[in-house]
Amino acid sequence: MTRADHRPVAEPATPPPSLPGRAGRPPARRPSRGRPSLLRRVAPPVLVVLLLLGVWQWAVTVLAVRPQVLPTPLRVVEQGWAFRDVLWANTLPTLQVTAVGFAVSLAVGWVLAVVVDFSPWLRRALVPLLVASQTLPIIAIAPLMIIWFGFGLLPKVLVIALVTFFPIAVGLIEGFSRADPEAANLLRSMGGGRWAEFRYVRLPGALPSFFTALRIAITYAVTGAIFSEYVGARAGLGIYMAQQKNSFRTDLVLAAVGVTALVSVALFGLTYLVERVVAPWIRGARR
Repeated sequence: MTRADHRPVAEPATPPPSLPGRAGRPPARRPSRGRPSLLRRVAPPVLVVLLLLGVWQWAVTVLAVRPQVLPTPLRVVEQGWAFRDVLWANTLPTLQVTAVGFAVSLAVGWVLAVVVDFSPWLRRALVPLLVASQTLPIIAIAPLMIIWFGFGLLPKVLVIALVTFFPIAVGLIEGFSRADPEAANLLRSMGGGRWAEFRYVRLPGALPSFFTALRIAITYAVTGAIFSEYVGARAGLGIYMAQQKNSFRTDLVLAAVGVTALVSVALFGLTYLVERVVAPWIRGARR
């Protein structure tokens, strides 16, 4: 036998048997796992809230709790709808105070964060003071605001600003510090100065942190507005709750609480709309 006789003979490749009805079709793609739809994100918390409300309704009905102590959710909704004009008349002043106070907080937070970003010395000097400012008890400072500035709009605006400016300022300061160093170095190599670096690198890089802080602060703003009304106001949801509490109308107190929650959720959702308009790339980065 020659040497060539010992070579392995390659067997002809046989294609795998095709499934009936599938010949010539490319393999099916797996569905991409993107972000869940709006319904899938909203449905779980809504179901939990409905479950809790059902348990509340059942417990109050079975235990025969007096409405002055704990009314049923149906009674709260019924009485809130019956007094909707009064509730709306007290919601408007709260919204006004919240908007003005939060606008002041945004302005102060942005100015402070930008100044700190441009000056390392001020960063070392002011950031510890910002942290220390959050240890001050607002419940003790709010009455002093009334003594110093009276019962007008100013003391309530200052209380809201004190409650909300910290997360905004810290979120921006931390966002500026997380700017991409390679992009900053590239910009400097092209002749860009400190202001160009801030505008094109540090500012866009800080927006995700800013909008996260914005959502935290906006919920604090509504709570701060109601608290400021407790210590001195002529109208608003805080005053309305105090009046109804003194009249043992627990159902109307809870109706005002429900309106406060709806306002907070609406403002929270509005931040996503602002984010989509101002920085649409953040949503794409999350995906």
